[in-house]
Amino acid sequence: MAEAIRAHAIAELPNEACGIIVGTADPGAGGEALRYAPCRNEAASPVLYRVHPDDLYRLAVATDDAGEAFWGIVHSHVRSAAVPSRRDVEAASWPSTLYILVAVETHELRAWRIVDGAAHEIPLAVVAS
Repeated sequence: MAEAIRAHAIAELPNEACGIIVGTADPGAGGEALRYAPCRNEAASPVLYRVHPDDLYRLAVATDDAGEAFWGIVHSHVRSAAVPSRRDVEAASWPSTLYILVAVETHELRAWRIVDGAAHEIPLAVVAS
Protein backbone atom coordinates (compact mmCIF):
# COMPACT_ATOMS: atom_id res chain seq x y z
CA MET A 1 0.00 0.00 0.00
CA ALA A 2 2.86 2.39 0.82
CA GLU A 3 4.38 1.81 -2.61
CA ALA A 4 1.01 2.39 -4.31
CA ILE A 5 0.66 5.70 -2.45
CA ARG A 6 4.18 6.78 -3.41
CA ALA A 7 3.67 5.74 -7.05
CA HIS A 8 0.40 7.67 -7.23
CA ALA A 9 2.08 10.77 -5.76
CA ILE A 10 4.79 10.64 -8.43
CA ALA A 11 2.30 9.98 -11.24
CA GLU A 12 0.27 13.07 -10.33
CA LEU A 13 3.22 15.49 -10.49
CA PRO A 14 3.32 18.45 -10.74
CA ASN A 15 0.10 18.40 -8.67
CA GLU A 16 -0.64 16.95 -5.26
CA ALA A 17 -2.14 13.47 -5.32
CA CYS A 18 -4.93 12.34 -3.03
CA GLY A 19 -6.80 9.20 -2.13
CA ILE A 20 -8.54 7.20 0.55
CA ILE A 21 -7.35 4.24 2.60
CA VAL A 22 -10.28 1.94 3.28
CA GLY A 23 -10.14 -0.09 6.46
CA THR A 24 -12.07 -2.52 8.60
CA ALA A 25 -13.11 0.32 10.97
CA ASP A 26 -11.92 3.72 12.14
CA PRO A 27 -8.28 3.58 13.25
CA GLY A 28 -9.25 4.82 16.72
CA ALA A 29 -11.60 1.85 17.06
CA GLY A 30 -8.81 -0.57 16.20
CA GLY A 31 -9.54 -0.76 12.50
CA GLU A 32 -6.91 -2.06 10.11
CA ALA A 33 -6.03 -0.57 6.73
CA LEU A 34 -7.18 -2.77 3.85
CA ARG A 35 -6.48 -0.96 0.57
CA TYR A 36 -5.58 2.35 -1.02
CA ALA A 37 -8.01 3.91 -3.48
CA PRO A 38 -6.36 6.66 -5.58
CA CYS A 39 -8.67 9.59 -6.27
CA ARG A 40 -8.64 12.60 -8.52
CA ASN A 41 -7.52 15.92 -7.07
CA GLU A 42 -10.36 18.25 -7.98
CA ALA A 43 -8.11 21.25 -7.20
CA ALA A 44 -5.48 20.08 -9.74
CA SER A 45 -2.89 22.07 -7.80
CA PRO A 46 0.70 21.60 -6.59
CA VAL A 47 -0.22 23.18 -3.22
CA LEU A 48 -3.82 22.10 -2.56
CA TYR A 49 -5.90 18.96 -2.72
CA ARG A 50 -9.62 18.22 -2.71
CA VAL A 51 -10.79 14.67 -3.24
CA HIS A 52 -13.06 14.81 -6.28
CA PRO A 53 -16.70 14.63 -5.07
CA ASP A 54 -17.58 11.86 -7.56
CA ASP A 55 -14.71 9.71 -6.24
CA LEU A 56 -15.65 10.49 -2.63
CA TYR A 57 -19.29 9.54 -3.22
CA ARG A 58 -18.41 6.32 -5.07
CA LEU A 59 -16.02 5.25 -2.32
CA ALA A 60 -18.40 6.22 0.49
CA VAL A 61 -21.19 4.07 -0.98
CA ALA A 62 -18.91 1.09 -1.69
CA THR A 63 -17.27 1.33 1.73
CA ASP A 64 -20.60 1.56 3.54
CA ASP A 65 -22.05 -1.32 1.52
CA ALA A 66 -19.05 -3.48 2.46
CA GLY A 67 -19.31 -2.61 6.16
CA GLU A 68 -15.93 -0.89 6.00
CA ALA A 69 -14.76 2.61 6.93
CA PHE A 70 -12.57 5.42 5.72
CA TRP A 71 -9.37 4.63 7.61
CA GLY A 72 -7.20 7.39 6.17
CA ILE A 73 -7.18 10.42 3.90
CA VAL A 74 -4.00 10.54 1.83
CA HIS A 75 -2.33 13.37 0.01
CA SER A 76 1.11 14.30 -1.19
CA HIS A 77 3.30 17.32 -0.67
CA VAL A 78 5.18 18.12 -3.85
CA ARG A 79 7.96 20.27 -2.37
CA SER A 80 7.63 20.01 1.40
CA ALA A 81 7.81 17.52 4.24
CA ALA A 82 5.04 15.06 5.10
CA VAL A 83 3.70 17.46 7.73
CA PRO A 84 0.22 19.02 7.53
CA SER A 85 0.25 22.61 6.34
CA ARG A 86 -1.90 25.25 8.00
CA ARG A 87 -4.31 24.84 5.07
CA ASP A 88 -4.38 21.05 5.58
CA VAL A 89 -5.24 21.49 9.26
CA GLU A 90 -7.95 24.06 8.54
CA ALA A 91 -9.54 21.86 5.86
CA ALA A 92 -9.48 18.62 7.89
CA SER A 93 -13.05 17.47 8.43
CA TRP A 94 -12.72 13.75 9.23
CA PRO A 95 -11.58 13.60 12.89
CA SER A 96 -12.04 9.82 13.13
CA THR A 97 -9.63 9.08 10.28
CA LEU A 98 -5.90 9.45 9.98
CA TYR A 99 -4.34 11.88 7.54
CA ILE A 100 -1.47 10.21 5.71
CA LEU A 101 0.99 12.51 4.00
CA VAL A 102 3.72 11.55 1.57
CA ALA A 103 6.61 13.84 0.72
CA VAL A 104 7.35 13.34 -2.98
CA GLU A 105 10.99 14.43 -2.71
CA THR A 106 11.91 12.03 0.14
CA HIS A 107 9.17 9.36 -0.25
CA GLU A 108 8.54 9.71 3.50
CA LEU A 109 5.09 8.67 4.76
CA ARG A 110 3.74 10.09 8.03
CA ALA A 111 0.38 9.77 9.76
CA TRP A 112 -1.49 12.50 11.61
CA ARG A 113 -4.67 12.84 13.60
CA ILE A 114 -6.14 16.30 13.04
CA VAL A 115 -8.74 17.34 15.61
CA ASP A 116 -9.97 20.76 16.70
CA GLY A 117 -7.39 22.64 14.63
CA ALA A 118 -4.37 20.70 15.90
CA ALA A 119 -2.28 18.01 14.20
CA HIS A 120 -0.83 15.18 16.28
CA GLU A 121 1.59 12.72 14.74
CA ILE A 122 0.66 9.05 15.05
CA PRO A 123 3.37 6.37 14.69
CA LEU A 124 2.97 4.67 11.32
CA ALA A 125 4.25 1.15 10.81
CA VAL A 126 4.80 0.25 7.17
CA VAL A 127 4.81 -3.55 6.98
CA ALA A 128 6.09 -5.43 3.94
CA SER A 129 3.53 -7.81 2.50
